[in-house]
Order: sequence, then C-alpha cells, then structure tokens
Amino acid sequence: MIGISIAASKEWKVIIDRYNKGDKDLISYPYGEYFIDNNLIFYRCGTRKTKAAGATQYMISHFNMDKIIAIGTAAGMSNKYNLLDVFVPNKVVQVDCTYVEDGEEFKDDYIVDIDLSKYNSIEFNSCTIGSSDKPMIYKDICELMEKNDIVLVDMESAPIAYICKVNDIQCIIIKGISDIPGNYDSKDENQFEEYVINIPKVMNKICDEYLNKFI
Repeated sequence: MIGISIAASKEWKVIIDRYNKGDKDLISYPYGEYFIDNNLIFYRCGTRKTKAAGATQYMISHFNMDKIIAIGTAAGMSNKYNLLDVFVPNKVVQVDCTYVEDGEEFKDDYIVDIDLSKYNSIEFNSCTIGSSDKPMIYKDICELMEKNDIVLVDMESAPIAYICKVNDIQCIIIKGISDIPGNYDSKDENQFEEYVINIPKVMNKICDEYLNKFI
C-alpha cells in the first residue's frame, strides 16, 4: 500500500474532485478523511507539524505501507524560481526548531535526508525544503531561509519524513510553489489570494506530471 498525504483542506478538495469522490467514498479517521483507490490510500493529514506527524504514524500503524508520498503546495523562498515550479526534495529540515536567525546551524536531529537514487532515470528538480509551524509572510525570514539554502517552506514535510524514517518507510515529497512571500508586504492579502488561486494549478500539475512516476 502506498499512502498519498495531502495537508490543506483546499488541496484535499482538488484531490477528491479529481478522483470523483463524494461523502460516501470518504472514511473518517482521527486526523481527517481518506479514501482507497486500488493500491493507493489518499488521506488528509491536516496542516502543521503535529497533525502531519500524528496522521503519518496512524497510517503506518493501521495499513501495510510500503511508501508515503506527500504532495502539495509550498512557499518559494527566492525569485530564482517561478510560481508552479515543482520540486522533489532530497532533504527536509524543521526550520523553526533552532535559532537560525541568531546564526545557529540546523541541528542534525531536525534534518532528514531522502534517498532519491532509485529515481535517477526521472527528470525532476530537487532541493532542500523546510517545515515551520509559522506561515512564511515576512521578507526577511524568506531571505534568511534562502541564505541557508532552503528553497521551499511548508508546514508538514519534515515531520512526515521523520516519522517515515523512524518506521523505516520510504518517503517522497513532491511540492510546487504556490506563492513567493518575499514579493509581498507582510500584511498584503494578495499573497493569500495568489496562494488560493495556485492551489489547483499546483496539485493538478503534480498529479499530471509527477505522481505516477514516483508511485
């Protein structure tokens, strides 16, 4: 069984619409809903690190998982990349578990390397993705992330990868850029509006061009 993890409610809506699932097809569990499609179990894990970790462990404990693939949106930390660009990270970092703003390096306990060597025949962009419980809305924080070689930031990838690691389950992260916070004022609603507009674009691009290659 392969788990497909989706965090945000708007991302989940894209998936259930894409697979033509209604209320009768969805099964409730403590962290949200899931449905099974052949050998795939699509589930909403919920946003931020605690829910993502709990949902991942639940799925591993209740199903015979071979692999978990987390798909969704992320904030881009640099204008070197474009909206809707998709990445398959080879490293994930819990960026809010250290005082990086004071020059402290990321601790090894909060870093997970992802081995993508078996997918060398597939063309994709890789990077380091950070996970934070705080939304990326401040330009100076984005610049700090970029300085530390963080290309994307979301709220779920690092704990998902960590839980997979301790359970010896393969983990793949596939994330697309929905917004670039450094392009906005911190109180600018345009960032959220652009994020919402780009959710279905990112999710469908991942499903159309990437997901089946990593299943």
